[in-house]
Amino acid sequence: MSTLPSQLRTNFTDAEKYLWRAIRNRQLGGYKFRRQYQLPPFIVDLVCLECRLIVELDGGQHADTVTSDTDRTAYLERLGYNVLRFWNNYVLENTQAVLEEVLRALSNCPSPQPSPARGEGVSTGVDVGDTLTPAFSPEGARR
Repeated sequence: MSTLPSQLRTNFTDAEKYLWRAIRNRQLGGYKFRRQYQLPPFIVDLVCLECRLIVELDGGQHADTVTSDTDRTAYLERLGYNVLRFWNNYVLENTQAVLEEVLRALSNCPSPQPSPARGEGVSTGVDVGDTLTPAFSPEGARR
């Protein structure tokens, strides 16, 4: 018998799948995210534990549960997490904007990459656009 988080990881929405492909394996600024992670009594869609950032993707069913979503967000914020919420259709239509917003929220967190030893740092000339999703192609994600 599988657990609810593992069932949710198997049966996720198109928006979750699309965003997950863009941020998994430290593709977004080098930060590690987990999917369908238990923070009792809740299971959150995406979380970066090192930065205490939660990304929640809401479908049409959430239109009727605004109050409970607000209570859930307040609870998670009391635990010290920053919570970002996006509608599924917004993620699918504006993926780059969502990734930029998530990266902006992560900018308050220390870099997940270790600093180079003194004198060994090399300027790579990488800008924010390059750190978002180097291996992510919106066309490939829809297949």
